[in-house]
Amino acid sequence: MLIVRLIGQLSLWSGRLGALVVLPLVLAMVFEVVSRYAFSAPTAWAFELSYMMMGTIFLMGLSYAVLMDQHVNVDFIHQILPRQAVAAIDAVGYILMAGMLAWLTNVLVANAASVYRTGEGSGLSAWNPPIWPYRIIYALGFGLFALQCLAKAIENLLVLFGRQTEARETEGAAR
Repeated sequence: MLIVRLIGQLSLWSGRLGALVVLPLVLAMVFEVVSRYAFSAPTAWAFELSYMMMGTIFLMGLSYAVLMDQHVNVDFIHQILPRQAVAAIDAVGYILMAGMLAWLTNVLVANAASVYRTGEGSGLSAWNPPIWPYRIIYALGFGLFALQCLAKAIENLLVLFGRQTEARETEGAAR
């Protein structure tokens, strides 16, 4: 189904983007360690930048983890139940998750807009950077997570009603 494939591509690229953030995180931490211990000159920005980058890695990886079925799962139940029963349980779970995550994303977008308007800083260090870019990442990460849960719900509904999705077939072949 086209919408499931498009959402899957978004999740794939989100995961790749999150993975790319690992490199600047490592470079920033190496710079901080060298600066602190070799020159006795710790940075004012390393702590905040590191938690923001680590959060970005996590948030961009949420939808990718669901796409690749790398999330926490109760496998022993999946192994003993028929495929359509598992699809029914998973469809209900993903529909509920997508709904809650859509609501959360809406709240996070409003929060990011509010923080942007007020110019709020992080307040955690002397650097005190504006926090709105990170809040946008929050909203984006949870929005992509909601979309991927919706795609998984659609896949499971198709299985439940006797239609195998192409995404599921190609995913299994790629592993």
